[in-house]
Amino acid sequence: MTAAAPAAVARPVIPAVAPAGQAAPPVTAPTGRLELVLTLRGDRTVAAHQFHAGALRVLRPHHLDGSGQPCFVVVNPGGGYLGGDRYELDVTVGAAGTALVTTQSATKVYRTPAAPARQDVRFELGPGAVLEYLPDQLIAYEDADYVQSTTVSMDPSACLVAGEVVTPGWAPDGTVFRYRGVVLRTEVLMGGRTVVLDNLRLRPGEDAVAELGFLEGRTHLGSLLVVDPRADRELVEEVHDLLAAAEARVPGLRCGVSELPVPGLVVRALGPGSAELTDLLLDVSALLRARWTGQARVALRKY
Repeated sequence: MTAAAPAAVARPVIPAVAPAGQAAPPVTAPTGRLELVLTLRGDRTVAAHQFHAGALRVLRPHHLDGSGQPCFVVVNPGGGYLGGDRYELDVTVGAAGTALVTTQSATKVYRTPAAPARQDVRFELGPGAVLEYLPDQLIAYEDADYVQSTTVSMDPSACLVAGEVVTPGWAPDGTVFRYRGVVLRTEVLMGGRTVVLDNLRLRPGEDAVAELGFLEGRTHLGSLLVVDPRADRELVEEVHDLLAAAEARVPGLRCGVSELPVPGLVVRALGPGSAELTDLLLDVSALLRARWTGQARVALRKY
């Protein structure tokens, strides 16, 4: 931590409430926790505060281009998420700062017989801040149950680009959709008011996820959320054309784009594999970068 680092914000501990006559369960520390506070210093964004505990780490930031934007790679040394695991990721980008956050490898969720694995993600973006959150795919294996809650508090002038790809993991009988559930909830707030609420719920044991209205015969799902004051109708049409061209080029790909109630858009894509969906989301990201910053397509170096 540098001498100029802001003081960490204390988060209140809310005790668990048990039914009458039963003892409250103990409050346990998260399996892994990572905090990053990023600020603009000169023409580069740097980490003013960095903290990790448990099974989450972050590699030393590197720069993919000359824009001054650092790339932070989140690492889970444990290799995967298990039942009852709880992870917390907090990233704050100060005024006019910019950052790209990714993961070293796929997030693997294994059997969770006792309780679901959970991840709580909190982003705070100041005026003119930019955060690109492009993790590798989430792989849910047989009997996996995973819940992710993402809360974004952002200034109306900030930019958020957040992607996600959900992949069914291998099962002994060779079938897909052997996981119990994947729930991804994302809430975006401006001035304390909810402006975007996205709730993705996949429970193969309860719903026919492979049928119409869900994945429509596909196995993989990709999503890209963009909130930015520069997102207009013309941009939505450009993204629509890009997706249409991708559908014509990639067998089994189906995708669409929708405008948000605030300036922004969301892309949903269904496909036969994670590579196709990841490439598609990076293509959309490249379009945004070319339009807004002049940066090249993201080319992540992880190996």
